[in-house]
Amino acid sequence: MTETIRIPVNVTNPGQFFACCGLLEVAARRWPGAEGCFDAGVFRIDRCGSLRELLAAIIKAEPIPSDPDDAETSPLILESLSLRLDWWHDETSGGKSFKSWAGRQKVVDIVRAMHATFAPSAYTADSLLNAPAILYDAVESKKTIEPLYFDARRAAQAQSIDVGFSPDTHGMMMPVYAAVEYLCLIGLQRFRPSRRDDDTFVYTGWTIPLPPFGAAAAAAGNIQMPGARSYAFSLLYRTKYLKGFLPATMIGDAL
Repeated sequence: MTETIRIPVNVTNPGQFFACCGLLEVAARRWPGAEGCFDAGVFRIDRCGSLRELLAAIIKAEPIPSDPDDAETSPLILESLSLRLDWWHDETSGGKSFKSWAGRQKVVDIVRAMHATFAPSAYTADSLLNAPAILYDAVESKKTIEPLYFDARRAAQAQSIDVGFSPDTHGMMMPVYAAVEYLCLIGLQRFRPSRRDDDTFVYTGWTIPLPPFGAAAAAAGNIQMPGARSYAFSLLYRTKYLKGFLPATMIGDAL
């Protein structure tokens, strides 16, 4: 029996938007024929199984580095989903623009820590994109891990102008929306915003159920449909190389 999954989403948070894209990617690989769309404050996935089954598929697909000697930038293999994540090496279609980590930050360790939060019954439909926690290393349980700063709530907190000081500089343990960050990492493999100018990117919340291939075109604004709205966001440069996604602003109907 097919079901419909409904996930509450704030579409002005780019991390949540592309996390929904990642959910659709996983759902379509788990249930070929699954479709998704944005519908009145929720992301809806049709022709699928239950949320519990979807989360089980995410848990089963443990991220494995294709190059064990390159913890900083190795592509990641989600074998049970037949999915390779390597968009941060993509210079042709702009994937590398969204690489938010640099230097000694190890994407393999960050991603494993985020994946470890997907324990059985850890998330509900309401909490999946809204459950904050301190992120700990998957191997060294007392070691905290910095996220990828895809979730706009985290990136906004990193701006010292907003809070009067820099939490990062003081080594403060700020909550991480790990499910958002992990699912966004998956979503960006296929789904990309369009570039508005050098500093601004645009994505569109499509309103008609589509499989991942068509949905990726719609998200980039290449398919017009009734009620679809577009959103513009910028990247926060925390340092010369470290980035994050800032909150988006609605820029009107896609029609």
